[in-house]
Formats: sequence, C-alpha cells, structure tokens
Amino acid sequence: MLVSLSIRDVVLVERLDLSFSGGLCVLTGETGAGKSILLDALGLALGARGEKNLVRRDDDKGPQQASVVAEFSVGEKHPAIEILRNHDLDIPEPGESLILRRVLTADGRSRAFVNDQSISIGILRALGEALVEIEGQFASQGLLDVAMHRPALDAFGGFGALKRGTAETYEALRSAEAALVQARENFARAREEEEFLRHAVEELAGLDPQSGEEAELAARRGFLMNGEKLTAALSEAIASLAEGDTDGVETRIGVAQREVSRFVDQAGGRLDEVINTLNRAAAEAAEAGAQLANLVIELDADPAELERAEERLFTLRAVARKHGVGVDGLPALRAEFEESLASLDDSTSRIEALEAVEKIARAAYVEAAEILSGKRAAAAVKLDKAVAVELPPLKLEKARFRTVVERAPDSGWGPAGFDRVTFEVATNPGQEPGSLARIASGGELARFTLALKVALSETNSVSTLVFDEVDSGIGGATAAAVGERLEQLADRVQVLVVTHSPQVAARGAAHWRVAKGGNKTRTRTTVNKLADDARREEIARMLAGAKITDEARAAADSLIAGDRK
Repeated sequence: MLVSLSIRDVVLVERLDLSFSGGLCVLTGETGAGKSILLDALGLALGARGEKNLVRRDDDKGPQQASVVAEFSVGEKHPAIEILRNHDLDIPEPGESLILRRVLTADGRSRAFVNDQSISIGILRALGEALVEIEGQFASQGLLDVAMHRPALDAFGGFGALKRGTAETYEALRSAEAALVQARENFARAREEEEFLRHAVEELAGLDPQSGEEAELAARRGFLMNGEKLTAALSEAIASLAEGDTDGVETRIGVAQREVSRFVDQAGGRLDEVINTLNRAAAEAAEAGAQLANLVIELDADPAELERAEERLFTLRAVARKHGVGVDGLPALRAEFEESLASLDDSTSRIEALEAVEKIARAAYVEAAEILSGKRAAAAVKLDKAVAVELPPLKLEKARFRTVVERAPDSGWGPAGFDRVTFEVATNPGQEPGSLARIASGGELARFTLALKVALSETNSVSTLVFDEVDSGIGGATAAAVGERLEQLADRVQVLVVTHSPQVAARGAAHWRVAKGGNKTRTRTTVNKLADDARREEIARMLAGAKITDEARAAADSLIAGDRK
C-alpha cells in the first residue's frame, strides 16, 4: 500500500507531502489544476521515463533538480521483496517501509534509490510494477500491456503450481537442446578438421615422441659434438689408470696391497680393514678403466650418430613449433588428436543418444504446456463471464469481451508454456473484437479495465491500483456504478482514483482536492485533504459548477449519506 508521497519541484509542485490510507482514495479538482502532475510524479518514483521538463522552473535559473519519494507498506511475501532478494538488496525488517526515491536533474539525468541504496532505473521500474498498477486511457502499463494478459489469466485461474511444473520441463528441454546443438557443432568441427587430424596423428605416430626426450637428445648431442676432445681426455685417463704403467693407479694400489699383506699375521687383525679398502679401490679403478674404454669405443663406433641425434632433435622441435607446444607436450598432443579422431566414430551414436533425450524432454514439455493451455482455455471462459456481468452497469451493455488463448509458434515457447493470451473487446454489435489498446473511446477503455479489475480482484498481486479518468464521458447511474465497483476493489487493495464524477468522489474513504494558485509571477499546484465540510463543498462544486447552490449542497449530502449507507 502507498503510505506517503513526497514531491519536490515537479512542474507546478514546489513542495508537497501526502499521506494515504487504505480503501478508496479520491483526487478531484478542476481541469488543469495539476492532477496529472501528481500521477507524473508518482510515475517517476515507480521508474517511468524521466523528462527534463518535469523539473520545476519559476525563474531564469529555477531548481536544479526534482525529487519524488514514495513510501510503501509491504508484507514479507510481497513480490517486491523477491525482486530485492534477487538483486542482493537489503530486505526491510517486518514493520519497516519500502521507500522508493527518484531524483531528476534539469539536464534530464536521473538517479534511483530503494531504502537509500542506489539502484538502476530498470530495478526501480520492476519494483514499481510490483507495487502499483496504473489504469486509464493514457496509461502505458497495467492491462493495456498485452504482456500482462497471460499473467492476469494465470493468476485468475490459480495456475501457480502448473506454471512451475511447466517451467521445469522447459528448462530440461532447453538443456537437452543445448547439449544436442553443442554435440552437433563439435562433430561438424571435427569433420572439418578430420584430414588435418589424421595427418597429424600419422606424423606423430611415426615420430613417436617421448616425454623427456628433448633433454636426453640435447645432452647426447653435446657429448657427441665434443667427441675428439673427449677421446683424447679419456685416453689420457685410461693411461693414468693402466696397470702396465709404473705410475698407474692400479700399479700403485697393487704395490700397497703387497706391502701391507706382508704384515697381516703380525698385525693381529688391525690391517684387515685397510686390505679390504685397498681391494675395493683396485676393483673400482679397474671398473673405471673399463668404463673409460667403453666410452672411447662408443665415440669411435658410429661417426653418423651425431647427425642422427641432431636430425631427431631438430625434427621434434620443428613439429612442436608447428603445433604450438613444447617438445615434451607432443606425447599429450598425440593422445588428444587420437582421442578426437576416435570421437568421430563415437559422435554419431552420441548424437543419436542426445536426440533421444531431447525428444523425451520435448514430449514432457509439450504435455505440461498442453495441460496448462487447456486450463487456460477453461479459465478464459470463466473470466469472460465474470467480465460480462460487470459491463451492463457500466453502460457497456452492448459491448463484448473475450479472452483469446492461442498457440504460439515454436519460437514463442517459453517457461510459461506456448500460449499467447490477449484480451479483446467489441464495443458495438457486429463489430469484430480487437485489442483493448485499440478501443476508440478513452472512457470506454477505462470502464473496460475497471470491469476486468473487478473480475480479477481476488487474484491481484499489486497493493495499489490507480485509475485515471475512469469516469470520462459518463454520469448518473453509470457513474454511480463505477463508484460502486471502485469501492468494491478498495475492499481488497488500495485504490487511488482521479475523478470528475461526484458519484465516484462520494464513495471515497479519503478525499483530496487539487488546486492551482499563485500570483502573477509564480503558479503552484497544491493538494489538500478534505474534512467533512470541505468535502461536501467540493462534491457540491462538482455537481453545480462554479456557483455552488444550496440545492447542490443538498445533493452532495444525499450522495455522501447514500454511500455511507
């Protein structure tokens, strides 16, 4: 429910603070007094487009910005709370208000806030649509928006659980479709690359790269490149170790062994460890000599080995560069290419399996959507009957209303099913029904939306309804019927109505008068809440015009008293 509205520097409104109650709230005033300004200001707070000409200008400079603050009382389960939660915004504590604020500067820029948290205009608009619905011949939201017709019918039918189930099957279908599309795209890409993959696998299989092979080859190449120097060094080392050389290590170790062995018996075991060590040294020296000899043989065995090592090393590096990997990454790349080729053989069966899953998901969605569509068709009949009951008292007895439920093409399928719902009317006999938004008469349009709102009132999710000029072009019994239905709506939700009809105004639980005043240089719009006597005078003015007569006052008393009964 709208609790208060504070307006600063919006067109003719300099400063205005209004407090609202529940029930039917009526706003009256002469034409041009500024009633539409109040709706424009409320629209700003609800996320409507901000035009720079809404900023009040009384002199050369004028105010630099306009601002509107709308305070709402909402319950814990109100849809606006879910919007806050989905955008990670603070949730009001129980008993706290939800406060929307909009600031509009003179150059057309604007900022939006909810409970002093900065938000985008899009979020503000979403909150506004959840809190307030504006109906009238110039309204751009509410039931004039065809996108609202299906949700309105679903709410009327109470299809919440069915819609959730349908949404689940739709998401499953979308997931299955996405997986199938991805598999087909992968298969198409693999087919395009098949020739390349087969060549690459054949090349890598012939090369058979091994992990760590580059480092091994580089070391081998370095060894072989220094073969001549190494051979000379190795020969010198062998000569130093040679047993036949009097200065050789093996000869010297042998002399030491013989000298020590002469005194083993006299040493009482003290020389045993020395003899063992000398024996090991002799064996190690002999082993070292053998290894050196083998290395010399290795260097002399195959003069072309260096060429082969270099050729393989350079080939590995060239192939690695071609594929954009390191040499050590070639084995893994080979495995990846082989897997891609193997997947080509598996892709057909995988795609067939995914097609089966998609087919099952589609059938489940279609079944759920068909059930929902059938329920909608039945609810449409009930809604048409409910609206038909409301039309004659509103002087629309010759008009027809119908709810059209038709199946959209596949491109129009969604989580809410595949139905397009449109509210259509025909205002005269023989006329083909058309969209609500194309009704010629603004007064008829307002009364149609009122009839619809009465029929849908039990399932309305917004907490505040605003009707602008709902009584346009009517009077007498028809205006009284409009007032009666607005009062019925106000039993369930807060209703704000801008009216020129005394019969409607007399139904109000609270009454405000909008007036325009000022001096030669400045004009202001003011709004005053009317007490009983002032309310009587205002309704009498609406009945009589500029000159209020005693008869008009008596008629006003009769209207007010009759409505209180």
